[in-house]
Order: sequence, then structure tokens, then C-alpha cells
Amino acid sequence: MLYSVRMRAAQGGPHEAGGRHISGAERIAGAGDLAALATEMLTRALAHSRGRADFINITVEAINAENVRRVPLLPVTTVAVPDVAAGREAAVAQLIKAGVAPAAARQGLAALLGLADSMRGAMLVCAESGRRLDNKALRGVRVSRMDAADPAGLTAFLSRRGLNNAHVREALVLAAKVAAAPGVVAELCWSDDPEYTAGYVASSQGYYRFPYLKPYGSPVGGRVFFVAPGCDQAALIEYLERQPVLVTAPEEESECSL
Repeated sequence: MLYSVRMRAAQGGPHEAGGRHISGAERIAGAGDLAALATEMLTRALAHSRGRADFINITVEAINAENVRRVPLLPVTTVAVPDVAAGREAAVAQLIKAGVAPAAARQGLAALLGLADSMRGAMLVCAESGRRLDNKALRGVRVSRMDAADPAGLTAFLSRRGLNNAHVREALVLAAKVAAAPGVVAELCWSDDPEYTAGYVASSQGYYRFPYLKPYGSPVGGRVFFVAPGCDQAALIEYLERQPVLVTAPEEESECSL
């Protein structure tokens, strides 16, 4: 039996009561790892750079191993950019390469730049018109029930590329699940961690990491999922929020730099 372990932490009360989002984490593990994972998540919630949480929820849910879908890790490319402005221009260009209309790519970027505080989930944005499709405000659409199929193997894979940190590990797992979702064209994301300036664009073409997508010290982050016009939003949200996914990393693959 496998278990989905999910942590959500907020400051000022639960998210649903207006609490400010502090931290979150997602893992899939066997019963023997549950206690250690819960302790790790609790420590993370209490020592996050966004602030000290006063509301922490850890959920453990059994999942049927037969229902778990496996998807491959996306190829990883680091795009060298000198500053935030250049990073954002390069990110827009990569979104367009992935199939997002130029105006929609810029509207998605503008939507993230216009956030007053970090989102807990993602905006769904039409990849053709740039119009936001969900009505979930700062909650957005949550991606849940996911992990690396072999966490130690993913750590080794990233260590060989000098990318072994929690931000990259978690982003790669989420991006792989999202890229395999029905109707998703591309994703744009940067972190809400004030000390982490990197972000990425991901699609079926790969995971493109930009060292600078937001200023150092900014506590505001979020993500946009650009979706194909006419996609089945209900099926997409069901997959993102409910479908258990394990992400498989290749034994060896060279990271590219541009």
C-alpha cells in the first residue's frame, strides 16, 4: 500500500479562513516512511523563509498502487540569463516555442506580475487568448498526489548536474505531472521563496530553467498553466488534483545549457 502525504501551512489561520500561505509539500511513500516524512514536513513548515506558520495541516491518504500513473522526467535545460528582465523575455520566447500565442504568453506573465501575494495553486490561462479560465482567485488549481518514483535516484541525477536542491526537485516532479496533463500546452512558474530567484517554463519539449525570473527578496510567486482552447477543464482539474503520479528519472542524461 502506498500513501499520499500532503502538507499545507499558513500564517494567521487556515487558508480557507484567509490565512497567508507559507509552505506546502507533496510526497508518495510506503507506510514505513510516514513518520519521518511527517516530521520533515512539520520542520519545513515551522522554519520557512516566508514566515513561521501557525496553521499546519498534514494529510495522509492511502492510494491504490494500481491507480498510480508513471510519467517521465522532462529533459532539463538551464538558460543563462544576466538578470530578471532578460529571464522574463527568454521565458516568454520559450512559451511561444511551446505553442502559446505571443499575446497570451505576455498576458500570463503579466498575471503573475500582478499578484499581490503568492498563489497556492495555478491559474488556468487559455494558450490562445490569454484569458484566465478558472475562478479560484489566489487558491488556483492545485497539483497534488505526486512524487519521484525513485527519490534517491532523482537526487543523484540532479547532483551530477549541480541542481540538487528542494526547489528544483519538487518543481521537476510537478512540471512532469503537469506536462503530461490532457490539454496543457505549457507552464510558467517562479517560487514564492524570497531567497530563490529562479523559475521555469515547462512543456512536452522539456523543462527550461531560468536563474532569474523574479527579484531577490520578493515573497510573491505563482504559476500559470496555459491550456489548449476547448480543453475539458473538468478532466484536466481532476487529473491535476486527484491522479496519483510517480515521475521516473533517466539513468543518465546530459543537462544542456543555452
